[in-house]
Amino acid sequence: MTDLDRRALIAAVSSGAAVPGLAEAQSRMMAPLRKLTREAPNVVIKSVTTFDVNVPQTGAVPPTRTGGPPGRINVTCVETDAGVKGYSFLGSTARQVTAAQPVLVGGSLFHIESHLKKGLIKWGGIEEAMWDAIGKIAGQPVSRILGGASLPAQPVYLTYVWPGTNGQETITPRLQVEQARIAKAAGFNAMKIQIFRRDYNVDVEAVGEILAACGPDFRVMVDRTADRSPGGLWTYDQALMAARALQKAGCFWLEEPLARDDYEGPARLRRESSIIITGGEGYQGLEPYRQCLLHQTYEVLQPELRVVAGIWTARKVGVLAEAWELKTAPHGISGLAWAGRLQLAAAMGSIYQEIAVLSPPWLPEDYCKAFLPLLHGEQPFKFADGDCVVPQHPGLGLNIDEAALAHYRVEGLLGIGPPAPPPP
Repeated sequence: MTDLDRRALIAAVSSGAAVPGLAEAQSRMMAPLRKLTREAPNVVIKSVTTFDVNVPQTGAVPPTRTGGPPGRINVTCVETDAGVKGYSFLGSTARQVTAAQPVLVGGSLFHIESHLKKGLIKWGGIEEAMWDAIGKIAGQPVSRILGGASLPAQPVYLTYVWPGTNGQETITPRLQVEQARIAKAAGFNAMKIQIFRRDYNVDVEAVGEILAACGPDFRVMVDRTADRSPGGLWTYDQALMAARALQKAGCFWLEEPLARDDYEGPARLRRESSIIITGGEGYQGLEPYRQCLLHQTYEVLQPELRVVAGIWTARKVGVLAEAWELKTAPHGISGLAWAGRLQLAAAMGSIYQEIAVLSPPWLPEDYCKAFLPLLHGEQPFKFADGDCVVPQHPGLGLNIDEAALAHYRVEGLLGIGPPAPPPP
């Protein structure tokens, strides 16, 4: 799309006119769920519950996403009057479930849009469990029900974060190179690191060394994470110098180089440098993404499922991106909680789906090992040649053993719960 075309599109949207391609993309998103609603009997939500399971471990295992006990995880369950149960491992609190029960119980499983307006928008783990149940009733993975590309294999990249290092200052580029070699040997061909060091030239050096070690087919991205960086916000001039240095080093993209509410700064960076500028993980609802489109802020949109308001709202971000000829690369997580994100990314035809690895030198499958007894011993995510095969089990794609869930169920909620809400 040319600058002239974009200006015309911006003017059209600002005046309330329709965006070319938007109605068609929206229709494709809605069609499978509408068809299911017509063809399936009215399925009513019978109960919403949350509980922990604790799978006893032998030998060393990686910690859970939040550092909780190995083998213990929170489960959200939505049971229907059809006898079908949907599960999510995103985590739900007792307070969320208590609030959700009078809103959802007795209502139609398929009326996602209506439920979101009544409060479901605040209960991401519950919404995801509903999608798992919807997929099981349809006999299809959620990626097909979301009305998108439904890729058989989704390109992925690993984000490595070394904990407790105050902006990676104690992590050498050599250590990051070694981690990239481990990832490449395991079949991954893209990796992201934080660009948090006080001297960003060291991060630029790390990018160059990783590419030199892993070859031209390996991609490296960097993430400033806006004002979440220990070094604080860059000025525009700092961001521009970093962008140009990273581009020269061969970096694939620069993520959130400026404040999250600065829509024009990243757009200007796109005009004055040639590196891809990405962002969006901190946005809640659709309005911030609309502003990104109007200002041409990012080339790749990165919704975070828990922050944006769940699977259905994140899918709408994909519709907007498609209409504006942009790409998506949703924010990531590790372990069983990644299942819904993978289905979402495959439906949107995302350029990448992130996998966050917070415990180098582990690989993504390490986070699932503790919970394989819940999945009939089946490793849920299979990686090869930089892709993850999208599981085709109905629902979120997890082959859940309900008898094992019942067997390992324990009292209390000490396992993975939802992360802290975004700042106001």
